[in-house]
Amino acid sequence: MLHKLASAVALIALASCTTPAQETAATQTATQVATQVAAKPAGPHPGEAVYKQHCAACHDNAEATKAPTRATLARMAPGMITNALMTGKMIPQATGLSSQEVSYVSEYLSEASVADDSWIEAMRCPANRRTPKLDATPAVQTFGFDIKNQRNLSYAQAGIKPTDLSNMEVAWVVGFPGVVTMRSQAAVVGNSIFLPVGENKNRVFAFDISDKAKPCIQWVWEGERTIRTSAGYGVRKDGKKVIMVGDMGAYIHMIDATNGKELWGSHMGLFEGSISTATPVLVGDKVIAPSSQYEIMMAAQPNYECCKTHGGVVALDAMTGKRVWEGHTMENAKPIRDRGDGKMLWGPAGAPVWNSPSIDLKRNRLYVGTGEANSDTAHKNTDALMAFDLTDGSIKWSFQATENDVFNVGCGPNGGGLNCSKNTVFRDVDFGASTILATAPGGKEMVVAGQKSGTVWAMDPDKGTVIWKTHIGTGGPNGGIHWGIAVDDTHVYAPISYPGRSIPDQVVPADLKPGL
Repeated sequence: MLHKLASAVALIALASCTTPAQETAATQTATQVATQVAAKPAGPHPGEAVYKQHCAACHDNAEATKAPTRATLARMAPGMITNALMTGKMIPQATGLSSQEVSYVSEYLSEASVADDSWIEAMRCPANRRTPKLDATPAVQTFGFDIKNQRNLSYAQAGIKPTDLSNMEVAWVVGFPGVVTMRSQAAVVGNSIFLPVGENKNRVFAFDISDKAKPCIQWVWEGERTIRTSAGYGVRKDGKKVIMVGDMGAYIHMIDATNGKELWGSHMGLFEGSISTATPVLVGDKVIAPSSQYEIMMAAQPNYECCKTHGGVVALDAMTGKRVWEGHTMENAKPIRDRGDGKMLWGPAGAPVWNSPSIDLKRNRLYVGTGEANSDTAHKNTDALMAFDLTDGSIKWSFQATENDVFNVGCGPNGGGLNCSKNTVFRDVDFGASTILATAPGGKEMVVAGQKSGTVWAMDPDKGTVIWKTHIGTGGPNGGIHWGIAVDDTHVYAPISYPGRSIPDQVVPADLKPGL
């Protein structure tokens, strides 16, 4: 029987329709705003005018903008909306709004009640289960389970065999009141599950699951900003066992896995608009943290001069959190031409790193995939697979899978807009799924990656050349291969979505042997 942590699942992905606010100011006022959400005033709600002026263009046109609908917003707690506006993806939306106006619009949109946290204390572990026992080898150490990202568990790690699948049933469920987004994967070590719940109160929960009928909470860590990453686990050189998460403000937090106390929090962003999406990985004396960005959203504003940021990979000292090196996907942007309204278009920009790196200790490298370009001209490291040196962050090789793929939200579903390139393939086919360091039959190593184009790539880890590629389905901005590629001794397993069609019932394996 599989004893599984099940959680309520929904999505928050609020679209940006204005220019960015300073994160520092937002963080300082977020708590003040949250406390101002109270009973609805009599007469026309003051939040209605704020919504119509600053939000309705996107959220009342959800099919075109991909923003959450009003119905979705209504299910969010007021504090959740406030958090998104002040420390999350909606920072641009808060530009020019007073804390009172943010409070008004949060309360106007929400129809949810304030979450009651008494359940946490009721689930606290007894003394004999309060401290995580972490002597076992982790079953899930990072987003790809191990540092090679192979997403492949043995019977001993998973606790189930194929013959058990038909007999599985739900053992227990934990619900998180007031939470509508469960975007983060847990780290699993022994009988402890370390689960980020990245909205509203921005928490990491440590659950003990040694009692198959009754899990309990060992500790809870709470941060200031929206958590975006999955939980990473590692053991530092001083023997301390740690959990790592990244947040919307591009901060990496290292937490003591035994008691939930923060050891350090360090900003790793390359730009003001940087965010953390990929799971941090502890490698020796460094924490490896890819950097993505939300400028793709800000480009929707006609007054915003796009685009000036790009992605990369940052190494932090595992003991102190201090920055050791930065690996950039491209050079800094410069003004390149007038958009036609007297404002400048900037470039190159883009190539955010959304995915968690695979680590190659033998070659002293890490491998990531990058996203599309956000402005002219598409840099050679956009929609690319890249190898960075673990010692200094230098680029060892780069392979571009799709050329001239320029896209941002300002383009809309059909192109156009002041910040949108007129000369682009306009595909938005990032590498969203994490790379995998795999070994094919016969011992040949390769870097395997899935692209939103619907293509699985296998690369030579030494040279960055193509060993084979297999197209397994229709791709696109909302289709193709996003997450969850896995390998075993002979095959790559790649989930594929088909825009406009049903998702197939089975995963389509691509053989690890070259040419197939």
